[in-house]
Amino acid sequence: QVQLVESGGGLVQAGDSLTLSCAPSERTVNRLNMGWFRRAPGKERELVANIRWASSVRYYADTVKGRFTISRDNAKNTVYLQMNSLKLEDTAVYYCNAWDRGVQYWGQGAQVTVSA
Repeated sequence: QVQLVESGGGLVQAGDSLTLSCAPSERTVNRLNMGWFRRAPGKERELVANIRWASSVRYYADTVKGRFTISRDNAKNTVYLQMNSLKLEDTAVYYCNAWDRGVQYWGQGAQVTVSA
């Protein structure tokens, strides 16, 4: 199976910044819509942000709007999630997702822990 390889998680203090990255394990897998979900302890999975391949239109959850930025580097076939002004409630496992009609891929998850 094609995998989405994530990196960049870690332990940070509130107010710090962190950037996640995600890229398919196969270079031939490209031109996909991509985004990030997260699952916090005791909560359901929620969509954080995504970016459309064709239009580059971006979506952000209200809880992260103004603090997080999703972007992609087509030359590197990589999507990024820049997270600024991190809060305790941002603590979660972040999952990269890629999709198009008839196909969907997931990353292994990156743990982001925000401490006081």
